[in-house]
Amino acid sequence: MLKTESPNAAHPDLDRYDSEALVRAFADDQLAAVAAVQAAAPALARAVDLAVPRIRRGGRLLYLGAGTSGRLGLLDSVELLPTFSWPSARAVARLAGGEQAMFVAVEGAEDDGPQGAADLRALQPTADDVVILIAASGATPYVLGALREARQRGCLTVGLANNPGAPVVGEAEVGILLDTGPEIISGSTRLKAGTAQKIALNTLSSAIMVKLHKVYGNLMVDVKATNAKLRRRSVQLAMRGSGPERQVSEAEAAAAVEAAGGSVKQAILMLRAGLDADAARRRLDAVDGSLRAALGE
Repeated sequence: MLKTESPNAAHPDLDRYDSEALVRAFADDQLAAVAAVQAAAPALARAVDLAVPRIRRGGRLLYLGAGTSGRLGLLDSVELLPTFSWPSARAVARLAGGEQAMFVAVEGAEDDGPQGAADLRALQPTADDVVILIAASGATPYVLGALREARQRGCLTVGLANNPGAPVVGEAEVGILLDTGPEIISGSTRLKAGTAQKIALNTLSSAIMVKLHKVYGNLMVDVKATNAKLRRRSVQLAMRGSGPERQVSEAEAAAAVEAAGGSVKQAILMLRAGLDADAARRRLDAVDGSLRAALGE
């Protein structure tokens, strides 16, 4: 039996717990998700190192999964645009059962291996694409179909699963085992198995974005201000990024962000180097978007 499907010996009488005991049991069990990702750090680092050169050459992040795993892949893909201004066309997710599977279960969709392969083919993958395949069991036919198609096309394949010996981990170029063990509710992998997947996906994509110069220090200087909250955050980031040696007012930072067309990275360079928007953009373009390099640090 898969570890994620095995009964949890620590909580055989879960249905007898009072509310506080239930909450504590669920919360405490999630700690295993963090430990599983920590144990997978070397594999995640290898995935980052192999992915970055491909992404720099124009490759995409392609996520495929079913059920909870597929939804987590979709969530990671869509959040890259507002956080890092990463183009939606370069972070694409496909779920077994199609878009409607985001909201309702599509019976039998995860069992269709040929459809997984077809969904990947429809994306016209190239050897520079990074295909991220997510399955708690590690043996979901839809995901395996996509994985095998991706390997045939020369893509980098990164497989995430929560069971030792899982085919998704074994067949991917980079296999990432998130060994979370039995769930507190037997077989409910939306619990700590899903949490571990969420942490791992956040870690993988964020680390790639840091390597692509989307972060300066620990400031997300490529944020895309798609709402009022993010517009306010952009101004605050421009102020912080301008350094302690110069106290930039909120009005100055706001004016720089506006002149830079919303680019925090460009605004910081303008404020720090005394450049206009066009000159700042050209300098950033010349160093592959690295604010640190543009500042000569």
